[in-house]
Amino acid sequence: MERIDVSWTLLPAGLLMLRWKVDGASRLVAPPFAGKGRADNLWQHSCFELFLKGAGFAYREFNFSPSQRWAAYAFSAYRVGAGHLDVDTEPTISSEMGQRFFMFTAMLPVAVLKDAILAGLSAVIEEEGGHKSYWALAHAKGEPDFHQPESFALVVAGA
Repeated sequence: MERIDVSWTLLPAGLLMLRWKVDGASRLVAPPFAGKGRADNLWQHSCFELFLKGAGFAYREFNFSPSQRWAAYAFSAYRVGAGHLDVDTEPTISSEMGQRFFMFTAMLPVAVLKDAILAGLSAVIEEEGGHKSYWALAHAKGEPDFHQPESFALVVAGA
């Protein structure tokens, strides 16, 4: 992988569109279609993530897989209380593989941003041979851990 860019767009239809572009993705392994719906442990393969934090210690995590599977969790503090987060509308997921890039898009109702002040955007990229790399807007020192407060580096507009 050479680079990952991510865009955050609020669409007029009341949707949040997140789009990750992975450059140098010729060796990227995208999980095959597994049917739409919720699934755990998506981060064990190529996966794209959104973290949202309000005031206090609580935060929410969303995982999106090229397989069309997704997950949403609610935490009361750093890695505490990882219960499934209820969502009214499932995300819409799509991806496209080119010769040198991989484009991944997740669309969610803008309501997921309720009370969010900070966000973290990240990706786990699996390559041929099982090698994984971890990408984020910001990393804490040490091993990659997207749950660390330092990873919430994006100020949510209107917060």
